[in-house]
Amino acid sequence: MASLTHHWIRKLTESRKPAYLLIPELIEEDLASGRLRPRDRLPGLRDLADELQLNYTTVARAYAEARKRGLLDSRAGSGTFVRGRTATLPLSGGSSVEMTMNMPPEPAELAVRLRESAARLFASTDPYRLLRYQDFGGTPDDRAAGTRWLKRRFDDCDEDKVLVCPGIHSALVAMVSQLARPGGTICLDTLAYPGIKAIAAQLGVRLQALARDDDGPLAHAFEALCKSDKPSAFYCNPTIQNPSTVTLSSKRREALADVALRYSVPIIEDDAYGMLPANAPDAMVSFAPDLTYYVTGFSKSFGAGLRVAYIRAPSSRRAQHLAGALRATTVMASPFTMLLATQWVVDGTADLMLDAIRTESAARQAIAARVLSKWKFDADPAGFHFWMPIDPACGWQASELALQLRSQGIGAVSATAFATDGNPPEAIRVCLGGPKNPEECEDALRLIADTVEHPHHLHLPVM
Repeated sequence: MASLTHHWIRKLTESRKPAYLLIPELIEEDLASGRLRPRDRLPGLRDLADELQLNYTTVARAYAEARKRGLLDSRAGSGTFVRGRTATLPLSGGSSVEMTMNMPPEPAELAVRLRESAARLFASTDPYRLLRYQDFGGTPDDRAAGTRWLKRRFDDCDEDKVLVCPGIHSALVAMVSQLARPGGTICLDTLAYPGIKAIAAQLGVRLQALARDDDGPLAHAFEALCKSDKPSAFYCNPTIQNPSTVTLSSKRREALADVALRYSVPIIEDDAYGMLPANAPDAMVSFAPDLTYYVTGFSKSFGAGLRVAYIRAPSSRRAQHLAGALRATTVMASPFTMLLATQWVVDGTADLMLDAIRTESAARQAIAARVLSKWKFDADPAGFHFWMPIDPACGWQASELALQLRSQGIGAVSATAFATDGNPPEAIRVCLGGPKNPEECEDALRLIADTVEHPHHLHLPVM
């Protein structure tokens, strides 16, 4: 533990965040990096207080906060142990049903078309062209394909505002670095994509959760923050939100955009799932085109390995500035993946894939509705994940249930991974895209139903 606490001391010294809130975050980071593992024993309160040169009360509050987030467990006479977070556990590598990462299903009927299309394309392409440096932001053909794809969602999309980049996550890194300086604030929902949390932590940007109702972040909460402490940007994932599955209504989008316009707050619209519904509400960029950085990509409508995303910046000048940030962190998107993405947009393969994923997702959501009919959960027919509140009366805490499911080969993620306000609800997210076929999906869902109905708590060993 000496090296661990030395690392914590440095982080505590560098941060302005209260120690009792920072320590749980350090536990989460160390679980992700492998410095800590589930069931590791942590020092007692007095010992850790002495090592970190903090008072006893601060460390006690930190441990209490970590327990509330599902990170720690304590047993009288045995000490405090790391419980762990399912969101930071490694991928299954084929040894279990991967329902942790939110990835689309893989429609079997299109496998031959994808294989043959890729083979023809690479056979007719100079391989050395794909091994050279490329113009950043994509070739004219790539940008034209990106513009065509984005126009499925909105019309105000000139090619000089469009950039092609290697995935949505890298786009978010660039946008956050451009819009918020270290110490600045980005406001967002109380539940959010874990990647934005990691990006903000890495860049030293503070996240401020906005109060929400069942329909998403509240416009009056956004306005109150703008009046008291103007945020650097507003981040949203407005369509089939990860994890809650909420799609903001047109009315709510317009209200949030109105606040952003009145207070000149840039909007980062992460529309990763925006292409999935056949009739999604108008994109946020439609309500505030001069303030919105819109991004979508193929990871949720094709597969995670197709790391191509399209950004529509508010203006050509801002697109150029953003290109500089992207170039500094990613150099360029892979010419191989850009070649595939552009071809598949142009020849209609992308449209066929999108339709097939919608159909497969709807079939899997129907299976979930049938198998889990005893329990309430939130889902969108076009999406491939669901959000399941866990009633403590059933005998489970969400983090404990996720860990138990993981031990049975089912990857699920508890709400601690998504909470931005330090107060995660008792809920888990389950992805339906990971199982190879509907039969495997149904088997996994039946195991979830059986586990929820018959609690079997994991106990830490006495040490």
